[in-house]
Amino acid sequence: MSHPFADSKVNDIVTCDAPLAPLTWLSLGGPAQYLARPRHVDDLSELIRIANANAIPWRVLAGGFNVLVRDQGVNGLVIHLVSPAFSDLEIQDKSVHVGSAVPLTALISQTARAGLSGLEQLTGVPGTVGGAVKSSAATRVVTLEPLIRRLTLMDADTDVVTMERQDLAPGQSWADLVEGDVILDLDLELTPDNPESVVKRMRNVWILKKEHQPYGHQASACIFRDPKPDRTAESLIEQAGLKGSRIGGAEVSVRNANYIVVEPNCQPGDVLRLIDLIRGEVERQFRVELALRLEVW
Repeated sequence: MSHPFADSKVNDIVTCDAPLAPLTWLSLGGPAQYLARPRHVDDLSELIRIANANAIPWRVLAGGFNVLVRDQGVNGLVIHLVSPAFSDLEIQDKSVHVGSAVPLTALISQTARAGLSGLEQLTGVPGTVGGAVKSSAATRVVTLEPLIRRLTLMDADTDVVTMERQDLAPGQSWADLVEGDVILDLDLELTPDNPESVVKRMRNVWILKKEHQPYGHQASACIFRDPKPDRTAESLIEQAGLKGSRIGGAEVSVRNANYIVVEPNCQPGDVLRLIDLIRGEVERQFRVELALRLEVW
């Protein structure tokens, strides 16, 4: 099939009409018009260049933990960052160099074994390092933000740019700075500590989170941002009497009301209608408009 990428050096990594559901935690939704897995930075640059030249919208899929794909799928190019070229993890003293495609679980466990503290509160948070930075504005209670010293990205013009912490304006977050760009890697500065102490704190965090999240065998996603640190989306949804509410194959989790659990027969529309129900009830009862944390594609 002829397409804008057909006569380029990235032709062999581009798939047309590619299923996206298997690449997301919710396993829902239609295909991507184009799906590509760049092998290295040059591939990434070429993909974005061709997409821009042909007015093809593009977006990056990392771990797929906070993405809901609609039934009709995604128009344009989905760039799936999974290559080893984006998965470096190097620890030297208290500094950590990590690629954007590295799973958070791997980063946390390896730094803990190296006797470095600072990431314990992220234990149990799914996704990749790049995804965690992108979504940090939505999860300010637990974030990589204060630990990042340097970040390298590819911007929408395919320029590779390295930014230091001092490049942030007052009140600006890394998530604000990288909006619309592709994170390649970053450098963290952690605190030396006893490995056993770090692992113990990780276990305590994990035990607490397991008690307040859907069961591990359930496909689920956290849906809304917290309006305020002291007024969580979970508490508002629970107070609205929506715990356990169901539409089709989508249900508000009885363990944490800010999670929607999907069953095998669930359709993307079920989740979207349940989101609308929750938003409407919370706004009606509390005059609070909940903002999505889940990305709807």
